[in-house]
Amino acid sequence: MEPGRLGVASRAALSEGGDLARSIAAFAPRPAQQELSAAIADAFESRGTLLAEAGTGTGKTYAYLVPALLSGLKTIVSTGTRALQDQLYHRDLPRVRDALGVGLKTALLKGRANYLCLYRLKQAQGEPRFGSRELAAQFQRIVSWAGRTRMGDLAELEALPEDSPLLPMVTSTAENCLGSECPMFGDCFVVQARQRAQAADVVVVNHHLLLADLALKQEGFGEILPGAQAFVVDEAHQLPDLAAQFFGEALSARPLVELARDALAECKHSPGSLAVMQGPARDLEQAVRALRAAMDELPVRATRKRAAELPAVEYAFDVLAASLQQIQTALAPLREAAPGFDGCHARAKEFESRLRRWRGEPRRHGEADDIVDEDGDDFEVRMPLPTSVDDEGFGEEPTPPQADASVLWYELTARGFRLSRTPLDVAGPLAEHRERSRASWVFTSATLAVGGQFQHYAHKLGLVEPQTLLAPSPFDWERQALCYLPRGLPDPMVRHYNESLVDKLRPVLEASGGRAFVLFASHRALREAAELLRGGPWPLFVQGEAPRPVLLERFRASGNGVLLGAASFREGVDVAGEALSVVVIDKLPFAAPDDPVFEARLDAIRRSGGNPFRDEQLPQAVIALKQGAGRLIRTETDRGVLVLCDPRLQSKSYGRVFMESLPPLPRTREIADVAAFFAPGADAARDESLESGPDPSQEQDHD
Repeated sequence: MEPGRLGVASRAALSEGGDLARSIAAFAPRPAQQELSAAIADAFESRGTLLAEAGTGTGKTYAYLVPALLSGLKTIVSTGTRALQDQLYHRDLPRVRDALGVGLKTALLKGRANYLCLYRLKQAQGEPRFGSRELAAQFQRIVSWAGRTRMGDLAELEALPEDSPLLPMVTSTAENCLGSECPMFGDCFVVQARQRAQAADVVVVNHHLLLADLALKQEGFGEILPGAQAFVVDEAHQLPDLAAQFFGEALSARPLVELARDALAECKHSPGSLAVMQGPARDLEQAVRALRAAMDELPVRATRKRAAELPAVEYAFDVLAASLQQIQTALAPLREAAPGFDGCHARAKEFESRLRRWRGEPRRHGEADDIVDEDGDDFEVRMPLPTSVDDEGFGEEPTPPQADASVLWYELTARGFRLSRTPLDVAGPLAEHRERSRASWVFTSATLAVGGQFQHYAHKLGLVEPQTLLAPSPFDWERQALCYLPRGLPDPMVRHYNESLVDKLRPVLEASGGRAFVLFASHRALREAAELLRGGPWPLFVQGEAPRPVLLERFRASGNGVLLGAASFREGVDVAGEALSVVVIDKLPFAAPDDPVFEARLDAIRRSGGNPFRDEQLPQAVIALKQGAGRLIRTETDRGVLVLCDPRLQSKSYGRVFMESLPPLPRTREIADVAAFFAPGADAARDESLESGPDPSQEQDHD
């Protein structure tokens, strides 16, 4: 197409009477969607970079699929989750492709953990590892399905839980994959999926796979990205934190245990090897369990330096290191016997290296340098709460941390642990890979701007003066929504804050008849509120009391329920219609001060002469608030009330940054206005006093 023609064609396809309106029954033309699509088309044609916030209801998926399909460019579309990936590939992409009448090849590509590994399935058959009849029956279902599946995508097995202990037994990892040495390489589902992606015009991936490829951790099958001419990163606000994982390094309990078990499994096909392997494999499993037990005395999440304070933990690390050396010694003479033994030996060597690097031990000859911070320590710091730091100077350019800084830290789970080395700044690596691709890049999300400005995420993504666009939601905020800021709540740090909040919440729930989603800044606050609300007239659904999809389905079906969730529920709760008519946010969602990576990032900003609150804490909290508030109005027919409880929105000067970052909802401090909003016929006419009254964000709350 000639320059500018793609934008014209994209607008036309999305306009009234255009291709999509003629072919898709539910499609409604939206000016903001057309503006967004034209901007994306311009980025494609100019090989440029676009950072675009598209409010809920804009229709950003169609806005980027139309130019992607019309351009003919090889395009990688990356989404935030596997569920969104499946929805995009199986529902949205076919609709748009059929509407446009283009015959481009498309492919869905997931990480290897989503595909059946035929070799590991065969290894697992006959193993007496099933703890229950139910697991044994599930395994037989996998075996039966394996004989008829074409794609090998485990999402086809709807009855298989995402956390099933069978999954590691029938899937491969980058460490345990045998690659081209595998006797079943010719039938490998991962290889076939990659081949389809290489040949496709539009490939749908998720952020984990995109980043694994960018970080050159392409899992042994070559990169998929070379040759791509355009990238669309949806849910782009998730990318910086995910990138920190992929440009870092980790060692966790499960792969260590799997190494021991895989080494034993290989012995079935090698006479005499069991006698050599049994002791070292058993010792490795025991060393992992002993380390986890020793770490019980530590906080759930902290720095490497904190772990070193307990002699018992350091001794357990010594034992684990020795057991990894021991299993390497046992595997060495068996490497020629089978590719599986060779793979186990390589894994043991790599795990020992990661453990040594995490412990800060000198690297051995031939080992690659790892990234350390400027002082060689692990940035252990203590940060004050957000309420006690300086909160002036917004809108200035953020100050980057030391380019090569990283933090060494650990995290404990119920039965395991994860030792991580995380870079504090991924802007450099992301920019480098983007430059190398010589492609156009589009980053889009419903939550990217802070106070209408993009500097925060532009910096995190390594973007220098990108094109930016704010595409607002197409909603009639005056008619559809109301923002209620209750009077008289105490400081959020006081002990009785939750009780006061529930007291303010009850009349709202009475006015709305339940139908509410309440978001809490901590799990402790969530549990306390759940106890205070139990026994009320509304069905109560509490995060943690059932799997997330089950909770959401029960909440939708109840019609008048109250759903309580914490931070992880800010995204992915999509309940359109009357079932969700109130969203309550208990406190401004400043990140917890006990996160070692976040603490280290703040300290690095301070070392560089920046303002940690302005440059990191405030922008991150604003984005989190926008994510939570975005659960309320999902369609043009939704109506609802957003309840923001934190009195700091009025008493602190930074409150205006939060309020200016939200959509233009009418605001009130009177519960009577909430009752009037939900009164029969209230959606036909709104109280004029809400439009003409003073802006409550500028009030000082002295109640």
